[in-house]
Amino acid sequence: MSDHQNSGREQGMEKYFFRASAADFKKIPGSPVAYWLSDAVIGSFEKGHLISNDCSTRKGMATGLNAVFVRSWHEVSIQCIGFSQSRSEAAKSCLRWFPYANGGEYRKWYGNFDDVVNWENDGHRLQTEEHESGRIRAVNLNLDFIFKPGLSWTSITSGAFSIRMLPKGFLFSSASNAMFCDGDSSLYAGLLNSKAHVVLGKAINPTLNANPGDIGKIPLPNASVDVTKIIESITDLSRRDWDSYEVSWDFIGLALLHPDHRQPMLQASYQKLRAYWREMTLKMQLLEQENNRIFIDAYGLQDELDEKVDLSEVTLTCNPHYRYGGDKSEEELETMLLADTMRELVSYAVGCMFGRYSLDKPGLILANQGETLVDYLSQVPQPSFPADDDNVIPLLDGDWFPDDITLRFRQFLRVAFGDAHYEDNLAFIEQALNVKGKRNYSLRDYFLGEFYADHVKRYKKRPIYWLFSSPKGTFSALVYLHRYRPDTVSVVLSYLRDFRKKLASRLDYLKQVAINPSAGQAEKTKAGKESETIKKQLLELDDYERDTLYPLATQQLELDLDDGVKVNYLKLGDALKKIPGLASKES
Repeated sequence: MSDHQNSGREQGMEKYFFRASAADFKKIPGSPVAYWLSDAVIGSFEKGHLISNDCSTRKGMATGLNAVFVRSWHEVSIQCIGFSQSRSEAAKSCLRWFPYANGGEYRKWYGNFDDVVNWENDGHRLQTEEHESGRIRAVNLNLDFIFKPGLSWTSITSGAFSIRMLPKGFLFSSASNAMFCDGDSSLYAGLLNSKAHVVLGKAINPTLNANPGDIGKIPLPNASVDVTKIIESITDLSRRDWDSYEVSWDFIGLALLHPDHRQPMLQASYQKLRAYWREMTLKMQLLEQENNRIFIDAYGLQDELDEKVDLSEVTLTCNPHYRYGGDKSEEELETMLLADTMRELVSYAVGCMFGRYSLDKPGLILANQGETLVDYLSQVPQPSFPADDDNVIPLLDGDWFPDDITLRFRQFLRVAFGDAHYEDNLAFIEQALNVKGKRNYSLRDYFLGEFYADHVKRYKKRPIYWLFSSPKGTFSALVYLHRYRPDTVSVVLSYLRDFRKKLASRLDYLKQVAINPSAGQAEKTKAGKESETIKKQLLELDDYERDTLYPLATQQLELDLDDGVKVNYLKLGDALKKIPGLASKES
């Protein structure tokens, strides 16, 4: 135990005393009373070169009105977003939306890129629009630093600190403070994501708020440190992980369908992918441990820290220990990861149905307002799995339409993995999705019961596929927001009317069964029960058309993607499946 930590215990009492020199505290910026610090840490503050000597740390922008100025990137047309631009390029581009680092969950190295901010005309509105009080609404514009590459972190966190690469072309918010360094920032990323920083950071500020000023007070090690290659490798792994999910704007295709992993049997494909993910996670763990070791040695903290990194701290989405956390067993974690991977396969398939993606071309295909099948075919002239022609996909309890979502997914599965093992592949998906162990659970059960909730969750209450639904769900159909046109509701209405005709025909057939003398009593009883159900369904559909869908169709509503999902979704009112909390101010 060091001199300034000499402790004694009162006779018969469980009380510890720490003796520390007040002069030691003055060696730490801000002179905090950090009596528990070791000589090694005190020495690094006394002799060290502070981060603020090499880097500018900045508090992020507050727009003063996020509902107007901030969107999830997937809400708007992709062609209206300026990626990887300098400030001057952005100003000349006439584009409205630009990447916006805006906080997010605990994730190190790369990611949490969900949002864009309105910086049209070099942010003219944000620089000039006044609050009711007369002052400029937005603060901390950071005009000398926006669009420059750097590092960012979530300013308030309930857990561990994590810093991430901030690529060129970003602005950053008060929820995601940032720092900008001369030259390569690997040293600072490595230090701030290391175990050594946990000790150094607590000496500066023991609270959960990671203020820019506090980050600047962290001392650099006296010893020469080179972690450039390690941090490059770590960041590359984190970037690949982030971009392999459709929530990334750099997503190009599903990992499960990549040639390195895809096999005729879906189960074998998943096993290959799972092995790759496991290898990726373990590689990241080893690299992070080596980064920890280097900084622990550089600060002389070997007696206080070890380099070990728990699997739960390897912040890759493909790592179930991080993704799900808690005290779950290995079996539970694997079950959850498999289920989510199958949900992602279904989600990607639906994207292919609408033309957002294609099995024949990587990346986004249709992602701009009002795009049509013609736009799709200009990019994918001979699709192996064609996009839906009218942007309406029914979700019903049977094969009532040839473009029903369950039928279309089955077609997708055949195209993606072939016919030879189709039944086995379908069974594998259904079994994986049936996490609650329901009897006779089918793919259609998933679409009718859980798919839309999963979609809303994946897109954080800003869904891009919208579910038209009658009050009790007898009729439901999906549309893709970016392909919405003023006549889209009329197309949905035509499906509703066709469905009602089909139900009426079914009811007529059941009535004939009920009076058919050659039909058995059990058959007649079954027909009678189904008849009563259909009668109620027809009344529901009549009410939905009369009170909701037909009036809405006659309005021929225009939508502007720039207004965002929250505004536009509510414009269609009761025609759409209600999203809990969407109408609240906080959502």
